[in-house]
Amino acid sequence: MPKMRTHKGTAKRFKLTGTGKIKRAKAFKSHILEKKSPKRKRNFRQDGLVHKADEKAIKQKLGVG
Repeated sequence: MPKMRTHKGTAKRFKLTGTGKIKRAKAFKSHILEKKSPKRKRNFRQDGLVHKADEKAIKQKLGVG
């Protein structure tokens, strides 16, 4: 059977934390920023976590456990 390959698009978008959670970047921060408040734009800079329901599929694409 061939080796499992890492899905490179997924690998560029997600990182694993030390405890096994998956970090992701927040959406809505690339354009149409004029109407968004500074506080909202600041919060887009922080990483979010992937929802528990999506973790299994993403870990599979990353080739982790």
